[in-house]
Amino acid sequence: MKNRKNLGCLMKGTKERGAWAELYFMVLAMSQGLKVSSPYGGLGPYDVGVEDGTGPILRVQVKCTLYQCRKGCYCMSINIKDGSRGRRGYAAGTVDFFAVYIIPTDDWYILPYALVGDRDANLYFRPGVKGQKYGEYREAWHLLVKASKGRTDDPLDIRACCDEGDAAAGVGETMRTAAIRKMFRGVFQG
Repeated sequence: MKNRKNLGCLMKGTKERGAWAELYFMVLAMSQGLKVSSPYGGLGPYDVGVEDGTGPILRVQVKCTLYQCRKGCYCMSINIKDGSRGRRGYAAGTVDFFAVYIIPTDDWYILPYALVGDRDANLYFRPGVKGQKYGEYREAWHLLVKASKGRTDDPLDIRACCDEGDAAAGVGETMRTAAIRKMFRGVFQG
């Protein structure tokens, strides 16, 4: 998978570098046969949605670093800003995987959420060193591919019912939605 040209070191701003890493992640995920999406406006608790079209959409938080805390060892903080309270870990159910990119060595670590949990974590990576703590997650794209597969062992069984009051409420909701769509079409179509 290597032999990729690395341009991340040339970007000076952290926001630009982060956006570049997200796009780079999307390209590499697509090269694994996965479909990718991004929450509109960057307002979601994750950066990229990943799926194969048959299973769940996995929520991936992309992180990148240039910071070498000591020779051959790179440090990454896994947390989010929490207003005036500082930083905190990611809440359970908001992220399925962390994709950590070590820019100078062009290495990706695909970490399941359960590995980090909801703590404000500082993780250390030593690319290319045997016995490193996260070595098994280096270039572990197969974890995303496997997790994105749909369940094929159980058939899907959907059942629904409603009484007349629920049906009338549904019709009213449909009419409101149609009116909203008509209004927006009028705005954009003149």
